[in-house]
Amino acid sequence: MSTVPYVRRSAGTETRSAGPETELPPVVVPSGEPLVSVIVPALNEARNLPYVLARLPEVDEVILVDGGSSDDTVGVARRLMPGIRVVTQNRRGKGNALACGFAVATGDILVMIDADGSTDPKEIPSFIAALRGGADFAKGSRFRGSGGSADITRLRRLGNKFLSILVNALFRTRYSDLCYGYNAFWARHLDVFGLDSTTPAPARGDGRLWGDGFEIETLLNLRAARAGLRIVEVASFEQARIHGESNLNAMTDGVRVLRTIAREWPRRNRAHRARRRVAERAR
Repeated sequence: MSTVPYVRRSAGTETRSAGPETELPPVVVPSGEPLVSVIVPALNEARNLPYVLARLPEVDEVILVDGGSSDDTVGVARRLMPGIRVVTQNRRGKGNALACGFAVATGDILVMIDADGSTDPKEIPSFIAALRGGADFAKGSRFRGSGGSADITRLRRLGNKFLSILVNALFRTRYSDLCYGYNAFWARHLDVFGLDSTTPAPARGDGRLWGDGFEIETLLNLRAARAGLRIVEVASFEQARIHGESNLNAMTDGVRVLRTIAREWPRRNRAHRARRRVAERAR
């Protein structure tokens, strides 16, 4: 199990447990070593958390973002990892959960994993190594190197391949696995994603804003490319969900991904034209 009893902060600042009113001693962090925050969106994952949290390597901060679980997700997380930070998302959906987690994270590196056991926490060091090796955004891929999946269906695989080819053609990227949510990036780049973690849930509709659903994975990938971040793919093996049923729907979420591509494409064109004008002025 991870040895994360608290959040490590820079020398001279107060360090507190994520739990209520518990003070803990400061920890000396070697100079130049980036702090790592792991964000875990969760909705009714009490039975899966023992496996997920036990496989975490030593990191500096773990943030569980609860989506209003009706089971003992929060209680289980706190019992297993007393120093875990628990945040309640303000709207619905995985995208909103990640936005809320990113907003409160204190690490230099932000890692996003799933609470159902499908993303292996033991792969986190590979993502960190890619970032420390010069990447701005480390993107997991089930179709690169030793990557693979014990969970993806034939329909989802075909859909993912089609969407990856489409995005690569439109955005001049080289993604091998567009629709996979195991990613890590330097926190200094968070603003380029333009995520909303403060607007209340809309009174109408399904309580979500655009980007609050599973389309968040595509949104991050497209905006990372649009911002010109250095993107490195990291081989990852997707496990099958341990307990419970996935909230992913191949058809409806596929449509949301297509809409995301359509919405982001004009912005990509504008950003490209702006960079070209700046380059022409500099000549």
